[in-house]
Amino acid sequence: MVLYSIWMRLSSKNKNRGKAGGRVSFVWRTVPLLLFIFILSACQSKQGVYIQKLKNQHYRLIVNGSPYIVKGVCYNPIPRGLNHEYDWWSDPNKPWIVDGKLMKEMGVNTIRLYQTHDNPEEVRQVIRDLYNLYGIRTFLGDWLGFWEYPCPFYGDKKFQDKVKRQVLEMVALYKDEPGVLGWILGNENNYSCLGHVKPWSSEEVDQELDPQKQKAMRAKIYYSFVNDISKEIHKIDPKHPVGLGNGELVGLEYANEFCQDVDFVACIIYRGKTFGNLFKSLKMTFDKPILLAEFGADCYDAYLKKEDQNMQAFFLESQWKQIYKNLANNKEGAGNCIGGTMFEWTDEWWKHTPDNPETWKIQDTESGWSNGSYYFDIRAQNNMNMNEEWFGIVALGEPLENATPAGGQGLDKRIPRKAYYVVKEFWKNPVIKKSGGKK
Repeated sequence: MVLYSIWMRLSSKNKNRGKAGGRVSFVWRTVPLLLFIFILSACQSKQGVYIQKLKNQHYRLIVNGSPYIVKGVCYNPIPRGLNHEYDWWSDPNKPWIVDGKLMKEMGVNTIRLYQTHDNPEEVRQVIRDLYNLYGIRTFLGDWLGFWEYPCPFYGDKKFQDKVKRQVLEMVALYKDEPGVLGWILGNENNYSCLGHVKPWSSEEVDQELDPQKQKAMRAKIYYSFVNDISKEIHKIDPKHPVGLGNGELVGLEYANEFCQDVDFVACIIYRGKTFGNLFKSLKMTFDKPILLAEFGADCYDAYLKKEDQNMQAFFLESQWKQIYKNLANNKEGAGNCIGGTMFEWTDEWWKHTPDNPETWKIQDTESGWSNGSYYFDIRAQNNMNMNEEWFGIVALGEPLENATPAGGQGLDKRIPRKAYYVVKEFWKNPVIKKSGGKK
């Protein structure tokens, strides 16, 4: 309406200037209209979400015309006593309402969802509630068939078509939701090309005897497939960026050759206090902006066998300092980071023994894997120091009063840990300086 009023005023002001001749009249009638179209086009070009490459070769994310730093969390609110099969989207307690309020108070502006739900209306409700009530945007993702049994058949055309159809249906369903920030394809699917997790092959690959060449062939197949999906997404939805979910930087030399149509790398990485040369290495290998799409620290000390919120807060604060150091226009960093989504919002009590429901009612303290980068408790037995059920920056307590029973219980109380407050304060005043020891 504002633009229309400008056009009308200009037209009215100049309507009598063309009486001296038809050509002059035409010009004066046309100029306001052209100006109106130009202004409207300029305003429209600022809408949507896109990656901007600056003159200094740095990258930043732009949302509706303004720079946007992703300050996010990975979100999967599974109650105590239940596992990943629980349909939280249909939970009558609407956990995202309680979580969204806490997130906003912390400064979270984004959540990452690994996969959407079968019911589009329920998905829309979650996206809309978080955005309309709290201004929180959503990255929507798809596993790209990674958890198919017995493996993802990326070398099979029928499998590719099925996965692609599923992804494009998701994009078509939610692309016009104001709360959508973008799309993330896969998570650590690149590891399947190496045969480490969910290994797969094809007749063509099997004919090659050299194991290294086999890995290269699988990487070409996989990244070409992701690139094809990305191109199709851009046709359907030119207003949101597409991210390549990738474990570490593994395989990105192949992405550089076969997957140039993605807009950013959504990197899954656990390197403890610092991300090391991650940002500069990415710039040299695959010059795309990076979202730290999954990173964090658990808060259980496997050596001392007790919860340690100081340890988790120390690592997360240090990691966010690294992220901010490598944002656009920071001379000390690579300038290719657009933010991050921490793993994770709440603890998940089912993860250590996913096949035994009896264990989901108690938070397991047994470590599941080892990572020397998280050095405070690396002296644990067999160096097993990573506790999968303790990554939440918000702990789960007893069910809230008056909560509707869901899956046999009500909504678990949310208990923010020290990391919640430490990261909150850093976002308010992001001073980047060298971290000291654990406090």
